[in-house]
Amino acid sequence: MAEIQPSASAAKDGKSRARKTGFRLDMTPMVDLAFLLLTFFMLTTTFSKPTVMELNMPVGKVDNDVPASKALTLILGKHNQVHYFYGVNDARSRPELHTTTFASEGLRQLLLDRQRQQPGSVVLIKSSDAATYQNLVDALDEMSITNQKKYALVALDRTDRQLLSQKGL
Repeated sequence: MAEIQPSASAAKDGKSRARKTGFRLDMTPMVDLAFLLLTFFMLTTTFSKPTVMELNMPVGKVDNDVPASKALTLILGKHNQVHYFYGVNDARSRPELHTTTFASEGLRQLLLDRQRQQPGSVVLIKSSDAATYQNLVDALDEMSITNQKKYALVALDRTDRQLLSQKGL
């Protein structure tokens, strides 16, 4: 608490002057309050939880045979580009390669249009060496946003690499 302490001062010529008072401020209650507030906020705050993407992998034998009529193949490339073609790339077919981006009018619109035209289609996601991890996360996010029921992460094979090199990508 603050208290005022009177101090006497004598004048040289015997006349009394006004007394000077000393002032002392006790900081203990303010420090107690600061520590109480600090403790309160430390105990009542919630720390941010790490966000985790859930990825369910199939258990047991997996059937990798996808009919070409129901397949949409996405190849994640460099510079945040998505190359895609309808069907699967094998020795019998020569797919036409198209390019889009991860923007909402790009990949998302492509997936929604494919869902409307071909219900029950399967999306095959292949990542090239030039793609980043963020590209894969963005592609999986688009699968979740567009409510794709069937999609798979597939390794990029020799025929896909040849298709990309023919287009100069």
